[in-house]
Amino acid sequence: MAGFRALAEQVRNPRLVAAQRRTALRKCLERFAPYGHRATWHHLCTRAGIATQDRDPDPERLVAALAELEEARALWLAYEEEFAARRRKEKHDGIRQPGAIDEWHRRTWGGCDIVPCESPQRHPAARLAVVLRRMIVAMETGRPRRDCPVCGGTRFTWLPEPVDAPAPGPACLQCGVLAPVSVLTPEVLTAAGRVHGAGAFAAA
Repeated sequence: MAGFRALAEQVRNPRLVAAQRRTALRKCLERFAPYGHRATWHHLCTRAGIATQDRDPDPERLVAALAELEEARALWLAYEEEFAARRRKEKHDGIRQPGAIDEWHRRTWGGCDIVPCESPQRHPAARLAVVLRRMIVAMETGRPRRDCPVCGGTRFTWLPEPVDAPAPGPACLQCGVLAPVSVLTPEVLTAAGRVHGAGAFAAA
């Protein structure tokens, strides 16, 4: 099974037809997909100007989408290295009790569903690396907030079960991100519990 870097080389390979390069990009998302596979694909296609079902897209647009994905992946890999080094030091110092950031990092290890979204078609408009950096800063700060760490929105809804996300929770009505519970204040979580379901997004 090819790794991310090998697949990225296929996306850039001018000797391959566009359909093969598109397939390689889709397979990259099996290794790294911050919003989840479908939402990340929709995001990349939207930003690069590719129709999600286009089987013969412009290769230059595929490379542009790959560049954004690689930028986010480099940021995330650097963060994982820093996190692992810090945890080793904490354990050496006798700090073994996991906290909220440990649980978040455990769930997102490997780079999939780091910032899950309400639906594959609803996600932040900013570059992936920008969104990841904002979420990392919010989690590292450790102070619950009243707004979305990604877009600054202040209205949330608690998605009901079942939901196609690894950890159902408060979804931002502005950008669609499911924020970790630990990053929001109790008051915001309580207010989010009063609004349920996808209908809230339809009206947002």
